[in-house]
Amino acid sequence: MICWLRPNIPRNFSDLAELPYFRWTFEKTCGIVWLTTKTSERTGDIMKEKVLLLLKEGEYISGEKLSEILGVSRTAIWKAINSLRDDGYEIDSVTNKGYKLVKKPNVLNASTISEGLNVKVVGTEIITLKTVDSTNEEIKRKAHENARSGLVVISCEQTAGKGRLGRKWASNEGGVYFSFLLRPELPPSDVSGITLAAGLGVCLAIRKFTGLDAKIKWPNDVVVSHKKICGILTEMGLEDGKIREVVIGVGINVNLAEIQEELKDKATSLYLETGKTYDRNLLIGLVMGKFEKNYEKFVQTCDLSLMIDDYNMMLANKCQPVRILDKLDPYEGVALGIDREGELLVRVADGRIRKECSGEVSVRGLYSYV
Repeated sequence: MICWLRPNIPRNFSDLAELPYFRWTFEKTCGIVWLTTKTSERTGDIMKEKVLLLLKEGEYISGEKLSEILGVSRTAIWKAINSLRDDGYEIDSVTNKGYKLVKKPNVLNASTISEGLNVKVVGTEIITLKTVDSTNEEIKRKAHENARSGLVVISCEQTAGKGRLGRKWASNEGGVYFSFLLRPELPPSDVSGITLAAGLGVCLAIRKFTGLDAKIKWPNDVVVSHKKICGILTEMGLEDGKIREVVIGVGINVNLAEIQEELKDKATSLYLETGKTYDRNLLIGLVMGKFEKNYEKFVQTCDLSLMIDDYNMMLANKCQPVRILDKLDPYEGVALGIDREGELLVRVADGRIRKECSGEVSVRGLYSYV
C-alpha cells in the first residue's frame, strides 16, 4: 500500500500513529507528505514515487541532483530508475545530463492523479491498489480505523464489486474502481443527493476527457450510446442517528476491450466507443475535481438547487417514456427531470406529476436500457 497525503490539509500525525496493526513514519519531500508503514516492504516503492515525482517529460535531471534532493545514494536512485522501467515507465538516460521521463505506462499512480489537483475535500489522501475485494469495503475498513474525510481508495480490479440493490458489479482489469470517504455534517435523509452530485461529476469529467456525449441515467448511472459506462454506489454508516461516514463508490469502464456477452446490449467502455485507450490517472483526477465542486455546492444548500440545470441538461431520461419498477406500484410515464431534492418527476397518463426517490425504485426506458 502506498498512501499519499496532500500537505495543505492540517493533520495530527500522532493520531494516525495510534492506528491498530501499523506503525507509521512520516516525512516531507518535494512538498509531499509521505506516509509508510514500518512493517511493510514498501520502502522501494516509496522511493520510486519520489523519483517519479521529480522526473519530467522533456527535461533532464541528473542523478546527482536527485540524490541530493532525496538525501539518498546514487545507487538508490539507480535502483529506483530501473524499477520504474520494470513497471513500464520509459526513461531516457544520457551521460552528463541525467534522466528524462519519456512515457508513462497506463498504471495507477497516486502522484500522477494528484498533479494539477486543487482540492480541499476529496483526494486529500490517496491509496492505490492492484486488486481489492471492493473499494467501498476497503474504505469502510479504513473508516473504522479513524481514517479522515477525503480519503480515496483506487483499484485496478475488484474481486467482489457490488452495485445498487445488492447487484454484483463486474470489475475487470481495464476499468477503474474508486471510493471516496466523506464525513459530512448532514442529516441522513440528505445523503441520496450526494449520489446525484457524484453522477453529475463523472458525467462532466467523461464529456470533457473524451468528447463523448455522456448522459446520466437517473439516479446513479452514466451512459454513452444508451449503454452503461459507469455505476455509482453510495453507502452510509450511522452512529446514534448521525452520519458516521458516507462512502461513494465509482466504477468506470475505461479501457475494456470486451464486455461480457450477457451485458453487451447494456454496457460499453470508453475504448469500445472511441477505439482509444485512456490514462486512467488523468480521468480519476478530473472526476475528483468535478465531484468536489458539486459536493461543495451540495453542502452549501443541502440540496441540488445549484446543480439542477446542469443535471437536467444531461439527464438521458428527460422527456422520455419510462417504466418505474416499483415492486408495490409499478407504472409508466414520461420523465420530466429532477427537482431540487433529486427526486425524479414523472408525468403519468392522467396528467398528474409523481415524484420518485432514488433509494426506492429502478428506472428503465420503455424501448432500451436507458
